[in-house]
Amino acid sequence: MLAVAIKFKDVFPRFVDYYDICPSAEDWTKEEKVCSVLELFWTATHIVSESDYPTSNLFLNEVSRVKVLLYKKTLESDIFIRYMVARMKVKFDKYWGETNLLMSIAAVLDPRCRLRVLEFCFPRLYSSENVERQIAIARKTLYELYYKYVAISNIEDESIREGQRNKLSNPDLRNVETQCGWSEYVEYLKSVESIQPQKSELDLYLEKNCYIFEKDKKDGKDFDVLEWWKVHALKYKFLSIMARDLLAIPITTVASEATFSAGSRVIDKYRASLTSDTVQVLMCGGDWLTKRFGVKEKSLSDKKAIYVNLPLDADVPKV
Repeated sequence: MLAVAIKFKDVFPRFVDYYDICPSAEDWTKEEKVCSVLELFWTATHIVSESDYPTSNLFLNEVSRVKVLLYKKTLESDIFIRYMVARMKVKFDKYWGETNLLMSIAAVLDPRCRLRVLEFCFPRLYSSENVERQIAIARKTLYELYYKYVAISNIEDESIREGQRNKLSNPDLRNVETQCGWSEYVEYLKSVESIQPQKSELDLYLEKNCYIFEKDKKDGKDFDVLEWWKVHALKYKFLSIMARDLLAIPITTVASEATFSAGSRVIDKYRASLTSDTVQVLMCGGDWLTKRFGVKEKSLSDKKAIYVNLPLDADVPKV
């Protein structure tokens, strides 16, 4: 709204007789400065808080940009801007003063970023003497989480192999299984290729150069990181599972328009009895179906057009 108003800055004085208060030159100067601050928030909001939730690898860069802007504006010569940004910075530091480890790890799991993203963003978020320690914490957490996924996957694989052995021990199925030569070949592979690689999947992934996506725009949303991990699932068996789980975590469960408006997504008394799990399933299911089939909610003008064309004796549904 402010950006549009600035474009008509010269038009307002011509209609001064129609306004009780017309913006003065000082007001326009303040508005331009406020707009310069809010422009970054507008961009970040559309990236991290859209109705079709983005993957969590995008969050770290946006949070670091916001912190840099707030710190820069606290040094502004204008007292009005300094006072406004100071209150914003208090709220920001309350929730984002310490970077969420999930954001850091998810950013590392973006093949365009890897560990380079921590070297780029952490100096913006932390003091110079604290950067290396925070990178070490993020790296340690990343490896701990990876080895937990490996352990869980090995337990699941062992249970599957146990089930297969029980199945082969069944005399009714033994002949059927031995008719296939593939199982014999698999056993042969296990005997000759039992040596495990010295480096883990995570080590191999982090040693690679950052992937360059040629069609990637400045907001980074053109690159489908989940599709990349799906394609490379055979190469990174355990790491791809971990990436799939972490990248799907949203930064918020509320769309941006609902965040600033009390008129939507309100749980009334008829829906208050739903459990938190049920509400989460309904919201996630709705978002996934909307994304998959490209369904868009009708605007208010479209709804009004429908009601105009209804017959006089029709029951008008509630909006």
